[in-house]
Amino acid sequence: MNNEKNDNLRAKTFTRRALLLAGGQLGLLAVLAGRMYQLQVVDGQRFQMLAEDNRINLRLLAPTRGRILDRFGNELATGRQNFRVVLIPEQSDDVDATLTGLNAIVPIPEHQLRRIRREMGRVRAFMPVTVLENLSWSEFAAVNVHSPELPGIQPDVGETRYYPFGPELAHVIGYVASVSDKDIAESADPVLQLPGFKIGKNGVERSFDSALRGKAGASQVEVNAYGRMIRELTRDEGQPGEDVVLALDLALQRFAHERLGEESGAVVVMDVHTGELIVCVSTPGFDPTPFNVGLSKTEWNTLQSHPRSPLINKPISGQYPPGSTFKMVVGVTALDAGIIQPSHTVFCPGSFQLGTHTFYCWKKGGHGTVDFQTALEQSCDCFFYDVARRVGVDRLAEGVRKFGLGEKLGIELPGERPGLIPTTMWKEKALKKPWQQGETVIAGIGQGYVLATPLQLATMTARLVNGGRAVVPRLAKAPPGAAEAAPAMDIDKRWLDLAVRGMIRVTNSQSGTAFRSRVTEPGMQIGGKTGTSQVVRISRAERLSGVRRREQDKPWHERHHALFVGFGPVDNPRYACAVIVEHGGGGSSAAAPVAADILREAMRLDPVSRTALAPANGATGDRT
Repeated sequence: MNNEKNDNLRAKTFTRRALLLAGGQLGLLAVLAGRMYQLQVVDGQRFQMLAEDNRINLRLLAPTRGRILDRFGNELATGRQNFRVVLIPEQSDDVDATLTGLNAIVPIPEHQLRRIRREMGRVRAFMPVTVLENLSWSEFAAVNVHSPELPGIQPDVGETRYYPFGPELAHVIGYVASVSDKDIAESADPVLQLPGFKIGKNGVERSFDSALRGKAGASQVEVNAYGRMIRELTRDEGQPGEDVVLALDLALQRFAHERLGEESGAVVVMDVHTGELIVCVSTPGFDPTPFNVGLSKTEWNTLQSHPRSPLINKPISGQYPPGSTFKMVVGVTALDAGIIQPSHTVFCPGSFQLGTHTFYCWKKGGHGTVDFQTALEQSCDCFFYDVARRVGVDRLAEGVRKFGLGEKLGIELPGERPGLIPTTMWKEKALKKPWQQGETVIAGIGQGYVLATPLQLATMTARLVNGGRAVVPRLAKAPPGAAEAAPAMDIDKRWLDLAVRGMIRVTNSQSGTAFRSRVTEPGMQIGGKTGTSQVVRISRAERLSGVRRREQDKPWHERHHALFVGFGPVDNPRYACAVIVEHGGGGSSAAAPVAADILREAMRLDPVSRTALAPANGATGDRT
């Protein structure tokens, strides 16, 4: 009996436990079913979208960079086929061994190895890193043959920047180079993070980079869990960069570069009516191509330490005392202020006395009595000593600035310098010293603190000879009808005409300082002004003894700078020119012959009168 009761009790207990367990299981199943309903029905669409996002990646595609053209459509910078080698780090178990093997086939410079390792640290392991660029066909073929033995190495064909005229245009065109961490930090453009992407670092390549760069394309790709591409789904090639059309004439640019030769110097030729730069030469030049792949420290130091400064764009960054090329605007300022009249004369005995100080004319015996035009023709210093003293430095500064001196002119190139037109306030602020009247006297002949760039001197000349229009230099070719007429300067045209006639006498009168550089072809006569900028002051002992070292006997760095500004043709000026030959000696012997040949060639080719290429859609980039 007791056993039967115990069995019944155990059966009831088991039944209750089974029911509780079954109820718990049913409850759990209900919760799971509810959760599955939530995931699949209520939130199903959202999770499907998330899964799709995890499966599909968007990859940027580098746009094709635009070309740089001269005014007639000649290519100055373009793209060409680039045989290169890339490395995908994750495909190599030993990257160092892979690079060592590749180095045995095509040598990899040490500075490039450092760059490769830096880039590998910046990108994900499945992203390609550029190892070598611009390989010859034989080098590229050798890598192709041995690539199966080099895990992670892939021969590739891309595009590289090509500069067909190298040093002849290097300072104007500039170059492209790899993107730096600073570039990425300063720009929101994601294309900069693409491995091997290049941007403009100097010259037009830099100033017009946004226009030349274009807009990145995009490729929608399916990837696996490791981020590797399975297949491409869609592709948008993006927008190629715009072509930039410059006002330069390639033929005249090359002629001017060759004419300047091995000298260190600059040439600027400008359309006097529009300000368009026809020539902008800086010598010595440099090869821009190595900057594409990166210079070694040794190569960079060699360029930096070169005594003739090949990396400086001398037309816009070189600042020189203008010497006697400054005399026209000194005289015009005095005439326009009513300080002197056209009939004003000065007797030049060979020196000018101011208190106890003596200021010498370049001609020891003097020029006798001279007026403004004769003083320009013969470059009499004493006339301009006298005029500058009468005008005063502050009024002189106000007048000469109207000709584009002492300020940046806004040319579309990086590195433009402002030159210097001193004032009493400038000296007090910059040097903490009072202005001396003797400093005004030497400012009258473009010496002392006065500094100008060749671009400013060409602009000054253009404004003198174009009837008093304040043209502004520009490098980009303006679309048809887009160029506005330059505003008139607030200067009486009579005084400008006097200066121009004096400049014509400089080159066409037998007593003119540049008579030997005259152009005799009909319709091609030029006018101009010589200048010599002292680098080392002539000592009092040398003056008293009359014994001075000849320029050619001095060390190169102690010789005077030679300058010339000119224009042509004289009856209807179209071209203004400025030439400087660093440490070239006298302007009449070193700079004037160069300028005369270049102006003659400019008038012969006459690029301003020929039909030029119109910039497409007005695509000329932005002025800096």
